[in-house]
Amino acid sequence: MTSDDVTVAGQRALVMGASGNVGACVTRHLAAGGADVRVLLRPTSSTRGIDGADIDRRLGDPFDPATAAAAMADRDVVYYCIVDTRAELKDPAPLFATNVEGLRKVLDVAADANLDKFVFLSTIGTIAVGANGEQVDEDTPFNWADRAGSYIESRRAAEQLVLSYAAERGVPAVVVNVSNPYGPPDWQPRQGMFVQMAALGKMPFYVRGVGSEVVGIDDAADAMLRASVRGRVGERYIASERFMTHRELVTTAADAVGARRPRIGIPMSVVYGFAYLADAIGSVLPVQVPMSRQSAFLLAHTSPASHAKATRELGWTPKPTEGFIARAAEHYVQRQQAGV
Repeated sequence: MTSDDVTVAGQRALVMGASGNVGACVTRHLAAGGADVRVLLRPTSSTRGIDGADIDRRLGDPFDPATAAAAMADRDVVYYCIVDTRAELKDPAPLFATNVEGLRKVLDVAADANLDKFVFLSTIGTIAVGANGEQVDEDTPFNWADRAGSYIESRRAAEQLVLSYAAERGVPAVVVNVSNPYGPPDWQPRQGMFVQMAALGKMPFYVRGVGSEVVGIDDAADAMLRASVRGRVGERYIASERFMTHRELVTTAADAVGARRPRIGIPMSVVYGFAYLADAIGSVLPVQVPMSRQSAFLLAHTSPASHAKATRELGWTPKPTEGFIARAAEHYVQRQQAGV
């Protein structure tokens, strides 16, 4: 892919985590841009997001040092997109096992791999939250550790680990803090869940007074590719287009496909009520409910963030996220109609 003045043609790339929405999009962009692309996937990983791409597929445990070293051999750039995003987990141990300890094993290999760049997919959740809706950036001191919960704690630990390996072990790491990405195909929607429900006419309500930073999936991938070429080692870059209210999000999705707009505005207190109920069910039944007080808190606890640094240093200029949301909504409807 060539984005204005940035090209990845000829880059020898390894994508770890290509089964996820962002990782798959990074893979597609690299392949389309003429890069020599290799992916490392578990045998059980979904490949629907990368099917049809001209890539070298390797199967194995990415946290096995020998497997990771073999996949990393002769590569210029590693795009690390492996992440467990299940903020609702009752037991946070899997979050730290994947997001921190698994990452540590890969970084140990990367330290000896003679890479040009190690591009790490992080989250907007490791960025501070502005008081009274004030805008924040990469340098705003993190200010909600006491309320962040296990998922954000694991992601902050992962980011700090990457930066420590850059400073102490010579890993040429760059961190990209991606916000909530939207766009097709998104075969396993998590952030896209509300868009999917609105597009399918299953979202009668919106949550009043809350919103989040959003970005188009292709622009998120573009930021990752630009970081591999222009990103400064040891630096963080926010990849987020703008702050969007929850009402805007679901209304955009519904309008794109002619579905009924969500018309009932509910307060966060109702969402917290459902979350408390979900936690109560999860505490007595052996089921994992995809909602918790912590995931509800993360829905509400956000603020606008600036992507000025990514624009200034990477040349990253995102497109309006509304277009990506509309395309995602259309794709969800087409999939339902096709029964896939």
